[in-house]
Amino acid sequence: MPLFLIETRIDDPATDAGTADALVEAAADVGARLVEARHTTDRDRLWQVYEHDDESSLSAAIERVDTSAAISEVRLVGATVAEVRTHGGGNFITEWDFPEGLTMDAYLARKTEKSPLYDEIPEVEFKRTYVKENLDGCVCVYDADCTEDVLMAREKVDTPVDRIAELE
Repeated sequence: MPLFLIETRIDDPATDAGTADALVEAAADVGARLVEARHTTDRDRLWQVYEHDDESSLSAAIERVDTSAAISEVRLVGATVAEVRTHGGGNFITEWDFPEGLTMDAYLARKTEKSPLYDEIPEVEFKRTYVKENLDGCVCVYDADCTEDVLMAREKVDTPVDRIAELE
């Protein structure tokens, strides 16, 4: 079943505390199943991943709650949906906006080639990646003690970071 990443910016975490729950409820109303939901530590950003077979109905449901939420069909790399639901994990998320011309095949080949290099960095555990099917970019989830360790790991695998955030 297709996966969809919903990215939401929260302007005022104090007043938007119910946004995540409202999005989950709206998605459930159209039959979507939540895979995971993650907030930044300052709660100004939210990432949710859903399983659903119809992007248009999910998108319409999400837009009723938050018209600024971005929805992207994604491919999960490095874990299965069952593993994410059971073991999830990760306390950092990185985002990379893909350069023009990068293909999915080239990205996946590079990911396969470079992923073993993470084993050389015991301070960081790569958990999973959500690759946007439209090749707009990806988000990767890691376990690490600090931002610097995640950035060191990304440098080791020779992969840029456009944004990084600590997760709750």
